[in-house]
Amino acid sequence: MPTAPGVDSWNGRLALSVDSNPPQSYAAGFDLHGTPQAGELLLATPLGTTLATVSWVPGRAEMVQGDQTTRRQSLSELSTDIGGATVPVAALFDWLNGQATEVDGWQADLSRHAEGKITARRTVPLPKAELRLIFQP
Repeated sequence: MPTAPGVDSWNGRLALSVDSNPPQSYAAGFDLHGTPQAGELLLATPLGTTLATVSWVPGRAEMVQGDQTTRRQSLSELSTDIGGATVPVAALFDWLNGQATEVDGWQADLSRHAEGKITARRTVPLPKAELRLIFQP
């Protein structure tokens, strides 16, 4: 799918581990299009079956899983509800672009970005979390 100027697009695999009680772990294929302000994230099984579609625009974010829709006022709020940890969306776009944007509580390892691999760890606030991405650079 071609993207408009200023709109980024990536696909690959992601894994999110949250050190909660009980621990939570998620893994999926992903297809991400857009910007931190407006975009869409498709999550899929290894066989390509859609698990969920997350879309956002200013003031609204929603996740559709089958016939179930979850809506929140922001993507940060929605990501916390879904995975138990707020994912810094603006920084995520920067990390995928190879920019080492700093976010309080998160540390991103971009040393393997050229290979299409990023690891980001959140230490504060608790619970700790780790996000791993493998993508086409």
